[in-house]
Amino acid sequence: MKLTKRPFVFLLTVLLCVPLVASSQPPAQNATQKTYWVYLGTYTGPKSKGIYSYRFNESTGRTAAPAVAAETTNPSFLAVSPNHRFLFAVNEEADYSGGKTGAVSSFAVDRKTGKLTFINQVPSRGPGPCYVSLDKTGHFVLVANYEGGSVAIFPVLHDGRLGQASAFVQHSGHGMNPKRQEGPHAHCIETDRSDRYAIAADLGLDRLLVYHFDSKSGALTPNQPPFAEVKPGSGPRHFAFDPTGRFLYLVDEMGSTIYAFSYDSRKGVLRPLQNISSLPKSFKGENYAAEIAVHPSGKFLYVSNRGHDSIAVFAIDPAKHTLTPLEDVPAQGKFPRSFGITPDGAYMFVANQKSDNVVIFRIDRRTGRLTPTGQSLAVTSPVCVIFVSAE
Repeated sequence: MKLTKRPFVFLLTVLLCVPLVASSQPPAQNATQKTYWVYLGTYTGPKSKGIYSYRFNESTGRTAAPAVAAETTNPSFLAVSPNHRFLFAVNEEADYSGGKTGAVSSFAVDRKTGKLTFINQVPSRGPGPCYVSLDKTGHFVLVANYEGGSVAIFPVLHDGRLGQASAFVQHSGHGMNPKRQEGPHAHCIETDRSDRYAIAADLGLDRLLVYHFDSKSGALTPNQPPFAEVKPGSGPRHFAFDPTGRFLYLVDEMGSTIYAFSYDSRKGVLRPLQNISSLPKSFKGENYAAEIAVHPSGKFLYVSNRGHDSIAVFAIDPAKHTLTPLEDVPAQGKFPRSFGITPDGAYMFVANQKSDNVVIFRIDRRTGRLTPTGQSLAVTSPVCVIFVSAE
C-alpha cells in the first residue's frame, strides 16, 4: 500500500516525538529507588502511644517526620510477615484481660501511608512477652514470654488474624543467679532456615532449647538433644543466624558474651566454636548486652551494649566463622536496647531507650564499620526497629 504525503509526515512526526516523551519521565534510577517504612516499638506511657513509623529513602539516607502508626500497649518487639502485609507486636504486660498473661497483636500494613490497622489480639499464654517472630512460611507467629518462662505458637489466618495457640511449652528450672535466674525466662524464639526446628534462648536457664517445629500444624516437640548450654550465669538473650543458616551467634545479656555455634539443620544440633566478650577489655562498669545481628553480606556481626552504650562490630572469618573485634562505636544515646539494619545493608538504626532517640549510622559494606549520619529521630522509649518496603 502506497503512503500519501500527509500520512507519511504524520507518522514521521509521531516517531520523532517518542524520545521526547520518554525523556520527560524521571531517570531510571529514581524509579528504582528503594523506600522503607521504619517501624519503632516502644514502651508506652505519658509520652509514647505505641508503634511509630518513619519513611526512609535508602538512596538519600533521609527520613520523613515520625507518625503514630498504631496505638497499643508496650509493643516492645515487632515482626512483619514475609509478604509485608501484616505486622505483629507483643504487648509486654502481665495482666491482659484480667489474666496472668501478656498479649500479641496483629495489624494490617498500609505500605503507602505507613499506617497500621488493628486486626485482633490474643493472650500470649504467659506474662511479660518480649519477643515475636514468624516462621519462614509466615503462617505462624512465635512468642517468648519472659516473665512466664514459656514459649507459644499462634497460627496466622488468611486475613491476618491470630488464632488460638497451636503450641505452648512451659520451661522449668533455674540458673545460678538468684536475682535474675530464679526461674526460666524465655527471651527469644526463631525457626531455623529449614523451618524444621525452632530455637529458644532462655536467660534463666543458660540454655538454647531446640524444638522440632511442624510447619503444617504449628506443633512443638523437644529435639534430641533438647538444648545447648552456655557458661552458668551468662543469661542468653538473642541470637542470629548467618545467611547460610549453618552458623548461629548468641549474645548473653548478663555475661556480655557472644557465642558462635555451628548448626546442623538436619538434626537440629548446635556445636560451640567460640565465645568472646562484647566489650572492650578496658571497660570495667556494669553492662547488659542486648541485640545481635549479622550483616546481610554475612561478613560482619553487630551487638548493642547497654551500660557501655555502644555498638560492637566484629568481622566473621569466612572459613572458621569465628569473630574478630573491629571497633566499638558510641551509640550516641543511653541504653541502646535494639537496632535494625536496612535490607540493603547500608544503614543501621539504633534505638536508645533511655535517651529517647533513634540514631542512624551508615554501614561501610566493604569494612563493616559504622559512621554516624548526623540524623537522630526523636521517639520516647524506643526498643525495637524493623523495616517494611513502602509503595
